[in-house]
Amino acid sequence: MTAQTVQSLASDDVFAGRDPVAAAASYVTAAALTPTTTRRVGLELEFHLVDLARPGVRPSWPEVTALVASLPPMPSGSTVTIEPGGQVELSTPPYDDAVTSVAALGLDRDALRTALAERGYGAAPLGADPARTPVRTNPHHRYEAMEQHFEARGCGGPGRSMMTATAALQVNLDAGPREGWSARLHLLRSMVPMLVAASSASPYLGGRASGWHSMRQETWNGIDHGRSDPITDGEPSVAWALYALDAPVMLIREQGGGAEGESVLRPITDRLTFGDWLHDPALLGRPADLDDLDYHLTTLFPPVRPRGYLEIRCLDALPDRWWPALAAMVVTLADDPVAADQAADLCAPIAHAWETAARRGLDDPEIRRAVVGCAQVAADRVPEPLKAPLEAYAELVTSGRTPCDELRESAATHGPLHVLEEEARA
Repeated sequence: MTAQTVQSLASDDVFAGRDPVAAAASYVTAAALTPTTTRRVGLELEFHLVDLARPGVRPSWPEVTALVASLPPMPSGSTVTIEPGGQVELSTPPYDDAVTSVAALGLDRDALRTALAERGYGAAPLGADPARTPVRTNPHHRYEAMEQHFEARGCGGPGRSMMTATAALQVNLDAGPREGWSARLHLLRSMVPMLVAASSASPYLGGRASGWHSMRQETWNGIDHGRSDPITDGEPSVAWALYALDAPVMLIREQGGGAEGESVLRPITDRLTFGDWLHDPALLGRPADLDDLDYHLTTLFPPVRPRGYLEIRCLDALPDRWWPALAAMVVTLADDPVAADQAADLCAPIAHAWETAARRGLDDPEIRRAVVGCAQVAADRVPEPLKAPLEAYAELVTSGRTPCDELRESAATHGPLHVLEEEARA
């Protein structure tokens, strides 16, 4: 590998002269987390868009883009974006604490609900679309190439469902002081199975019930584990770099393949890690560069992902009566030292049981013990403005139920489409 190629993977002259794998690892390590003294919180909530006149018909891409373009600015400054199946997402700016962040998302959710209703639409915050067939409506090259990659790798069904029929509640947290990173990431990783079970709100997907409490997580279990499994323990920045270089390449840019010479994205149909590509540029016809590495990082989906800050990506989107409690619970258990210590003890026995949590939820005694314990700890420690929703949620799980159970019972009585429409109108 030439010095020029190595330099293309480096952010400054420090890496010049090193081999490309070392340069890439150094780059990813340096950018993984940003030290902070703050504990800011950002929230993202995805919704399945529903035409209330035709709830069983997925809106077309032109309908979705025209609708989103017509929306007024959100009062708290959340951005509105569109996912591959026409799902819409609200993403708040970072706020100083959970109270402010939950209030901001709630205000923007109300504004979105009102604006959509005026146009004949609704938005259902559920972990999976319970009724409609998963279909990609977003024509962007990225999603077309992703779909082709999943098909070639033998996981086209789960990949398509993940992109087009699932929705999440994502909690974004500051990384905190550097000296606390390892303990912070270890805690968040150990909390993943508890959070999967606690947030399960997807007993149906595409009109089908598999028996999993979180069919959203079932779809993640069906794609390549090299891009969706948790990052291993260890120094977090280094662990993330090793994860990234060992993860399979999904798609790469090709110059001149599109209209008027524009670049297009080519799906990679063989299992080839980014490290393999760095070792042997001939495998993909050219050497990797920094843009390739940055883009590769956006195709990796561990349940806790470093982005300078920390993305907690393992929660189902939940109905409006429950998502504030789950958001508050995550932040309290992560950022309140007393709650964090108790959560660590409660979650340690199930730290690697995320599949059990997704399949069985509170039917598993150890999972139930962790969820109930963490909900009660959070309800005790959460700031007063968020205490009522968390106490209601703690009461729900103490009774042995989660939002999944409520949705499953409604679907069994009225059908999955009724669930979708009911939550879209809520």
